[in-house]
Amino acid sequence: MSLVVLDEVTLFFADRLIFDAASLRLSHGDRVGLIGPNGSGKTTLLKIIVGDQEVDDGKVTRANGVRVGWLPQDISISGGRTLIDMILSSVPGRTELDRRLASTEAALEAATAEGSTSDDDTIMELAAEVGELHEQIDHFERFFGEHEALAILAGLGFANGEEHRDIGEFSGGWKMRAVLAGLLFQRPDVLLLDEPTNHLDMPSVAWFSSFLKAWKGCFVLISHDRDFLNEQITRVVSLELEGIRSYPGNYEKYVEQRAEEETILEGRASNLARERERLTTFINRFRAQANKAKAVQSRVKFLEKMDTVETYGKRGVMRFSFPPTARCAADIVKVEKLQKAYGDHVIFPKPGVELTVRRGEKIGIIGVNGAGKTTLLRMMAGEIPYDGGTIKFGSGVEVGYYAQHHAETLDLTSTVLEVVQRKSPETSPARVRSILGAFMFSGDDVDKPVKVLSGGEKARVALARLLV
Repeated sequence: MSLVVLDEVTLFFADRLIFDAASLRLSHGDRVGLIGPNGSGKTTLLKIIVGDQEVDDGKVTRANGVRVGWLPQDISISGGRTLIDMILSSVPGRTELDRRLASTEAALEAATAEGSTSDDDTIMELAAEVGELHEQIDHFERFFGEHEALAILAGLGFANGEEHRDIGEFSGGWKMRAVLAGLLFQRPDVLLLDEPTNHLDMPSVAWFSSFLKAWKGCFVLISHDRDFLNEQITRVVSLELEGIRSYPGNYEKYVEQRAEEETILEGRASNLARERERLTTFINRFRAQANKAKAVQSRVKFLEKMDTVETYGKRGVMRFSFPPTARCAADIVKVEKLQKAYGDHVIFPKPGVELTVRRGEKIGIIGVNGAGKTTLLRMMAGEIPYDGGTIKFGSGVEVGYYAQHHAETLDLTSTVLEVVQRKSPETSPARVRSILGAFMFSGDDVDKPVKVLSGGEKARVALARLLV
């Protein structure tokens, strides 16, 4: 039985064609890996499946009662409730049941209060409704109990007791885990996962991998982690230049099958080209000879009826390098006794962080979610203040900072060229266009408004701004 069916779906963003009569079918037990380069429409396809994106033509059908859960790449969560409350309330209907119970209990209390004018029938109806609501909530508790929520939170790395912390106190990575926990807790019929491992450390990735392997429902997974993709999927849906294609097996099997198809098509195209050349040579050589007229005409007709073979188009590849910089001080930056806390949550306690970066060094910062990796970079970049200590840059040092969230700060109303040019007005337009070309924005692409770009394309624009 099909859970979701996309039939001949067409979608435009402004004058940009995203899908042209695309079709896709998701069924029980499907374990699909969705692949394609930035801007090919992967996230948009998930939005169509979940119902967050309308299509211009075609039909999207969801089976009656099917529940679709979606984990987007970028999330926005405000505080004001505890982690466990957020998880428990994520189950469809639970919040409404709690609201109805509170309202009905209040009405019953008012009806039975001294001086109330409510009759016995009204009181009995309210009491019966309270009982029925408790039964429905008991059903939720059996299938969506707090113990199950706590087990998922523990698997994703949350420490015991953290379920009572306000969700607003967690770092971006931990908030993403919280959303993932809520999604896994819901157990939807179709699970859509857009880069779920981006914010997970290695132990959490291992737990999530085991959880997903045991998942009996249908899921669609977007991931740049090829090992994770290979472990989890049994079918690849690929967004190719010629349209949506489906291949059995994991990612490695897809690469093999795709290469075989290309080899076969290129071979057929080469054979046809040689045959055309042979026929054309014969026709040109004997066209003027009367005794060869019949043979020439026969070959002309055969040439006109010959098939054509379309080989697969090749996508561009991003190629760039950071330009050399002027020589500066030996010590690029020196961090001493750096301290930082968010309220009662201390990231860098006394005596603080000590770090010296020397000219030519290439440093990787690692640590579990919430350890302060991004916080350290943002303080060094001057984006946020620190509570104690010092950050000193050497003479002649210029700082550039790139982070995922920077792609979301772009001016959506401006064009790609305008956004990058503004970052360095003194750079010539020709140079800016050259840099954008390295980031696969060529020709009219540079005149596209940023609002029509995919998340990955916006990230490339943000990176080009840093480079320029």
